[in-house]
Amino acid sequence: MYKLSGVTTGPVATNCYTIINEESNEAVMIDASENVEALLREIKSAGATPVALLLTHAHFDHVDAVDKIRAEYPDIKVYIGKNDAPLLENPTLNLSMGFIGNPISVKTDETLMDGQQIELIGTGIKCIEVPGHTIGGMCYYFKDLAAVFDGDTLFHGSVGRSDFPTGDGKALLDNIREKLFVLPDETKVFPGHDSETTIGWEKSNNMFF
Repeated sequence: MYKLSGVTTGPVATNCYTIINEESNEAVMIDASENVEALLREIKSAGATPVALLLTHAHFDHVDAVDKIRAEYPDIKVYIGKNDAPLLENPTLNLSMGFIGNPISVKTDETLMDGQQIELIGTGIKCIEVPGHTIGGMCYYFKDLAAVFDGDTLFHGSVGRSDFPTGDGKALLDNIREKLFVLPDETKVFPGHDSETTIGWEKSNNMFF
C-alpha cells in the first residue's frame, strides 16, 4: 500500500524521502535538498501528487529545494517544528551563509508541536521534537510503516552534530534516550545522512549510549 523511496543528493549527501500511498496516489516528501529531480521523476512516473513536505529541521541542506518543489506543486504544504521555524528565514542559523555563501530563506505553511499527531496520505504520523542538533528538530514516526524519519538526530552508530547555532549536545543525547529509544526496537530509522538503522540496534551498539 505504501511505497518508500529515497535519494541522496546535494552538497553534503542529504537523504530525502518520499512515501506514496499507492491506493490514493498521494505522497509525502521528507526533506528537500537540491537536485531532487530523481524523487520528482519517481513521483511523476507513479502518477502521484505530493500533498505535504515534512522538514526535519531548518539547515540549508534539508530545505534548499523547497521552492523548486513548490514551483512544481503549488498546492503542497510545508511543515516544520515550531521551534525550528525561525531558523528557516535566517541564513546564519540555517547555515546557508557559512557553508555555501548563498543566503537561503524559506517560509513554512504550518508548524508542528512535540507530540502532535497528524494524518496524511491515509496514515497517522507522530511528531517527536528532539532538540539538540537544532533547537526544534522534528522526527516523524509512521507507526503503520514501523519507521521514523529523524533528520540529523540519530545516525547509524552515531548522532548528529551539536556545535552549530542552537545545538546542545547533552539535550541531544537525553532526548534521543527519552523520545526515540522508547519506540519499538524493530522501528527502522531513516536518517538525514548515511544508511538506515533500527532503534534496537542503536540502543545496543551506538557508542554514544
